This record gives sequence, C-alpha cells and structure tokens, in this order.
Amino acid sequence: MNVEEENIENINCETEEQTEETQEANAENANEQEATQQEELDPVTKAQLEAEQWKDKYIRLVAEFDNYKKRTLKEKTELIFNGSEKTIGAVLPILDDFERAIADNTDDATAVKEGFSLIYKKFFETLEKLGVKKIETEDADFNVDYHEAIAMVPGMGDDKKGKVIDCVQTGYTLNDKVIRHAKVAVGQWLVQSWELRVKI
Repeated sequence: MNVEEENIENINCETEEQTEETQEANAENANEQEATQQEELDPVTKAQLEAEQWKDKYIRLVAEFDNYKKRTLKEKTELIFNGSEKTIGAVLPILDDFERAIADNTDDATAVKEGFSLIYKKFFETLEKLGVKKIETEDADFNVDYHEAIAMVPGMGDDKKGKVIDCVQTGYTLNDKVIRHAKVAVGQWLVQSWELRVKI
C-alpha cells in the first residue's frame, strides 16, 4: 500500500467519522427540538386537562343542584298536601265523640248539655296543644292588633272609654299570630275629648 492509498483511507475514515458525528448531532438536535415542542405543548395540554376537570365538576354540580331542586319541590308538595295531617289526627277523636253523642238517643237534656260541654273542653284543649290561643277581651284595652271594633257604646263611664265592653265573636291566635280578630264593642270616647286630643 502506497502513501496515496493510505491518505485516501484516512480521508475516508475521517469522512465517515464526521458523517457519524453529524448524524449524532442531528439526532441530538432533533431530540432537543422534540423535547422543546413537548415542553411548549405541556401548558396547553395542562390547560385542556384542567378545563376538562372543571367541566366535569360543573356538570356534577348542575346535576346535584337539579336533584336538590326536585327533592325540595317534592317535599314542599308533600307538605302542602299533608301539612294538616297532624291537625286532622288531633281532631278525629273529637269527631268520634260527636258521633257517639249523636248516636245516644237520651232524652235527658242535662246529660246532653254535659256531654257537649265535655266535647267542647276536649276540643279547646286540643286546639291549645296545636298552638291556638283565645284572645282575651274581658276588661281589656281596645287594641287594633287583636280586636276589631264593630260597635261603639256611648254613655259609659270614663273608666270604660277605649275599653272592650262586650265580645261578639271570639278571636284566636296561632303561635302568637292572629288568625281571627276578636269582634268587640268598645266604650265610646266623648267627641270633646277627641277634640282636646287633636288640639294638644
């Protein structure tokens, strides 16, 4: 082998080495570019994943809220239809008493009166247990929150002015809320006293 052939072989070897190095460098550059692209895509991918998670949570919350609305609507409907169940259950024994009283064919007026008095007492006690109270009117001052004046009684003494003289129809409250005002007759004030009040 002469010197020229050796030079050619050396050149060929160097060229092959350079080619391999170039290929390796190109491969490394390609890998780096891919890694960079992946890094650039990662925030987008992360955002998409987060968006999917929030969307899923939103859908679940909407479904839960719809179920809650349906459940509360059903409960409200049941309350409207069955809300008086407690009251009716409490009143039914009194209805039984009335039926027994009607079925009794006694001619004793005193016994009938006593029987109805007992039923009335039982009925009123039942109403009190349900929160119903009678509005007191005896010797009470006229109060527009509880009383409805249907008559003014003139000629009463000064101590009866503005006082309830007579109760025509009893009023009631349910849990401290007026469900029926007491209809009352009230001692009339003198016109002069009203005029004095207006002047003062």
